[in-house]
Amino acid sequence: MNGTPRRLFLAAIAAGMIGLAVPALAQSPEQVAADALKAAPVWDGHNDVPIALRQRLHNMLGDFDFRDTSQMANAAGRVMHTDLARLRKGRVGAQFWSVFVPASLPEPQAVQATIEQIDLTKRLIARYPADLRLALTAADVERAMKAGRVASLMGMEGGHSIGGSLGVLRQMHALGVRYMTLTHSRNTAWADSATDRPAHGGLTDFGRDVVREMQRIGMLVDLSHVSEATMMDALDVARAPVMFSHSGAKGVTGHPRNVPDAVLDRLKANGGIVMAVTLPDYVSEDVRHWVAKWKGEQARLVSLHPGDPNAVTAGMAEWETVNPAPRARASQVADHVDYIARRTGVDHVGIGGDFDGMSSVVQGMEDVSTYPALFTELARRGYSRADLEKIASRNMLRVLRAAESYAASRRKEAPIEAPTAF
Repeated sequence: MNGTPRRLFLAAIAAGMIGLAVPALAQSPEQVAADALKAAPVWDGHNDVPIALRQRLHNMLGDFDFRDTSQMANAAGRVMHTDLARLRKGRVGAQFWSVFVPASLPEPQAVQATIEQIDLTKRLIARYPADLRLALTAADVERAMKAGRVASLMGMEGGHSIGGSLGVLRQMHALGVRYMTLTHSRNTAWADSATDRPAHGGLTDFGRDVVREMQRIGMLVDLSHVSEATMMDALDVARAPVMFSHSGAKGVTGHPRNVPDAVLDRLKANGGIVMAVTLPDYVSEDVRHWVAKWKGEQARLVSLHPGDPNAVTAGMAEWETVNPAPRARASQVADHVDYIARRTGVDHVGIGGDFDGMSSVVQGMEDVSTYPALFTELARRGYSRADLEKIASRNMLRVLRAAESYAASRRKEAPIEAPTAF
């Protein structure tokens, strides 16, 4: 064989070999996820280490070692979900640390406690300069990631932390807080919570001013924990992207803390983001119903045995033996990511674990080290590396940049004023 026929024959063989080689070169879901998280590490929307340290150590860092907290249990025997080693293993490159204080505190006390939590968080960051770096801007986040540090931002969880004062809001921003969740578990005087009896029908006029002022100064408006009416009112006012720092999709799990379809349908136009949570009863409908039954049984036993807590404890132990708790699974967290991505587009979803703020965890996502498993599951479902990079951190980076850009465009506007109570 020679000449043209030989060349055609060799070309055919080469083409066949190339065709055979393609499947061998295809990346596994694990490798797709690993490559995505190397290029764009996880930016976690919500972590409660600060309140965990307040509860365990009363904010006294002393000889506390954040390199390994895996044996650090609270009074109930629950160990911490977060430390530096597990953040590294989980490919976390940026973290919103929640400077949460309980919504049950009187507002003046809540303001003080929030400032104490900001101080604690800054001290913790400063203590580990080789691992953590304070970040106040999107550019700070990028620099920290490039340097191999976990970019550390702060978010207030609940409007009670400003004590009904726009002046306090502005000073919290000056101290470094970069988002505020408008409510926590209870209503404020100006906004309805998702888990309290409605009092305002959403936001009051002052609540609308809170949203306007937050966006004017570049503080992200976080709509996790708020009622659907509050979400809608905030979106009506918002001119920059909003965020949900740790919420799921109500279309998957009907918990009131999750985001309804009507709100998801407006989020794309706003440019905002839902950071998918891992709290089991927000993730799993089975777990949500089990928790409701558990609370009902506890209320029944308290009614039957007033003044006899031992009888209640024994009765609950017996009930739990007969009714073992179901477990939420990592694949169900991926279901929420899927749902949000399908409803709003992949540009509007991220991850907000809520670690160290939960009494139970998802099977397969027990702490911050497990994020690669979630991204592997998403890759297995067909998400590309580019999409995984968006979900991991690029979407959140875009949202913060947009908030900063909007604030820059309003730099010449005067602060919104509101009269003080005295």
